[in-house]
Amino acid sequence: MDFGDSTGVWFRREVEAPFFAFYLKDRGPLPLPEALVFEGGSNRWRRFDAWPPREARPRNLYLHAGGRLSFDPPTQTDAAYDQFVSDPAHPVPYRPRPVQVTYSRGSEWGSWQAMDQRFVEGRPDVLVWVTEPLTEDVVIAGDLSAHVFASTTGSDADWVVKLIDVYPDTVPATPRMGGYQLMVAGEILRGRYRRSFERPEPIPANRVLEYTVRIPPQAYRFGRGHRIMVQVQSTWFPLYDRNPQTYVPSIFAARPADYRSQTHRIWRTARSPSHIVLPVLPP
Repeated sequence: MDFGDSTGVWFRREVEAPFFAFYLKDRGPLPLPEALVFEGGSNRWRRFDAWPPREARPRNLYLHAGGRLSFDPPTQTDAAYDQFVSDPAHPVPYRPRPVQVTYSRGSEWGSWQAMDQRFVEGRPDVLVWVTEPLTEDVVIAGDLSAHVFASTTGSDADWVVKLIDVYPDTVPATPRMGGYQLMVAGEILRGRYRRSFERPEPIPANRVLEYTVRIPPQAYRFGRGHRIMVQVQSTWFPLYDRNPQTYVPSIFAARPADYRSQTHRIWRTARSPSHIVLPVLPP
């Protein structure tokens, strides 16, 4: 993945060095804005006088039938969902196998967040929705969240949401990037903590509940001709420990028999409109 420059070197030279010179050595000026962020996709630094940017407006990107993703809300009033079976014995890996020891020679730990997500797209326990090719750039800056309406046959579940930039099938300048799926942001919510991290509680089986997955802030430009993808899964191993999917007071004390396959459903109706909220900047 090419970000156009050595961003770490630039940051140390243009931000850290002037900052410490100003505050520790009384050397100025310090022309830093309230927020200086690197905008992926365009690979440039942007300055904002507030964070999140005041001009950003939330837009909902909805899940639809047939793996479609659209800014139009769903209209179905009957039962409409996509489902998958999550098996703790066969979790979705967070990077391609074999997963090397984190800091071993040849380990890809340092670049896993920029890895091509096509390695899991075809798995039956990973659900995928994608937009049509964008007719204009979509630029986001600020806080993101996913509102997942889901049900499970179990009494606990993890919900992993990944926001992905899908490159065009053909990229003449860099052919190896054709169809590349770059994870722009991702986060996980353990269902038992849906209301409180201090007071976990089991999930009622087969009941549709809304889960809010708080995704880390991001600044990114989805280019014209690219597509926006959302992937939902219930394991991200071994980045996160496996959920038994049957409620136990402490997962660390779970017995082998507690780990069971469960069927999860992601709902996409007018009443249960699963969607991701994007902080979109005006053109």
